[in-house]
Amino acid sequence: MTARVLVVDDVPSNLRLLEARLTAEYFDVVTATSGPEALDLCVRAQCDIVLLDVVMPGMDGFETCRRLKADPRSHHIPVVMVTALDQPADRVRGLEAGADDFLAKPVADVALFARLRSLTRLKMMSDELRLRARAAREAGASDALASAMADDGYGGRILIVDDRDGDMDGAAAALSARHEVTLERCPHEALFRAADGAFDLMIVALELQGSDALRLCAQTRSLERTRALPILLIADADATPRVLRGLDVGVNDYVTRPMDPNELRARARTQVRRKRYADHLRADLRTTAEQAITDDLTGLHNRRHFDARLPGLLDAAAKRREPLSVLMIDIDFFKAINDRHGHDAGDAVLREFARRLKASLRGGDLVCRLGGEEFVAAMPDTDGEVAKLVAERVRARIASAPMRAGRNGVIEAEVTASIGVACFDGGDDAAALLKRADAALYEAKRLGRNRVAAAA
Repeated sequence: MTARVLVVDDVPSNLRLLEARLTAEYFDVVTATSGPEALDLCVRAQCDIVLLDVVMPGMDGFETCRRLKADPRSHHIPVVMVTALDQPADRVRGLEAGADDFLAKPVADVALFARLRSLTRLKMMSDELRLRARAAREAGASDALASAMADDGYGGRILIVDDRDGDMDGAAAALSARHEVTLERCPHEALFRAADGAFDLMIVALELQGSDALRLCAQTRSLERTRALPILLIADADATPRVLRGLDVGVNDYVTRPMDPNELRARARTQVRRKRYADHLRADLRTTAEQAITDDLTGLHNRRHFDARLPGLLDAAAKRREPLSVLMIDIDFFKAINDRHGHDAGDAVLREFARRLKASLRGGDLVCRLGGEEFVAAMPDTDGEVAKLVAERVRARIASAPMRAGRNGVIEAEVTASIGVACFDGGDDAAALLKRADAALYEAKRLGRNRVAAAA
């Protein structure tokens, strides 16, 4: 897995050395010699990951990182600080500035490349979400990026998996002041807890006794319900090969012993914030998808969704040799309600009509508003005789009581419906079936309305 890496360093020899090392591993390399130049390249989407030196004249690496993370156009780009600074306070300062990792020189090639590939995978998933969110914004949906970026990464639900009491208690003490921490000694039980609980981060001790911590990490990644859960390893300083293996199986980050509480807090906060960023985008996409197939006024599915679903329902019915019926439903004299009481009253009638219609049908039936005062329902595994009984039940329920209408619900409108029924005979396509149901609806209207008619 490759990526375009931006190397930022004011020392030309450092640039050339890193460029050569990365190019040999088939990374595409872009270089910059200052913070402002790096910001410009990132804003223009010229890179996937930033390798950032800290000590630079003018704008140093910390300030460059803060500005990258504050800009919606570059907030999502992973930043790895590579510097000669190696004090714990420097690492914490870099992580708090928004860096995804802080590597002290000299950095071993295998560790650097493993970290870059791990971050590349994460960015690819983030990019997919961002592209969909941008398409949603262009289609008129709300912008989720601002709220996603505003999260401070505190108040997270963290699951710590460790079977050594001293280490578990130390990690919990470091995090419990700003997060809700759950401790679990058994790795098998931890997997169930992670799947059942809405955790923002799972921290796993690499040196579990009698269990393979990396297998737990791999299982967590393989389950649908925990696939997006960040994983942070706590490892001994001499466990580098296993840590790198962990990055390959999907671990997001790691901290080494002796563990600096401030570094653990900073890395945990970074992972919680990154997960919530992705969660915000996913939630916005779900909302956008629902809006695309939902009628805003009634809450039923819209015509676009019905037209997309009906052919599939017909194919399934044909393959199983099962019946399927369609009800075409129209509110009688709806224009008179609007003319007499106003459009607010008409909207209230449509909402109540949709509620009664949906309450009269099964949960598995496809109920949609086609437009105006016209509705349709597709009922799988329902033959023509049963469909007529259902249609009569719908008609009776609609007419059973006046519908409250108007801005304050003080108007009572007598509402009835005409319904056409058509049954799938195995040879119809969607258009032909709807045409027969529509013809039956017009027959019901011709016969005096407030009645059910079936297609021949």
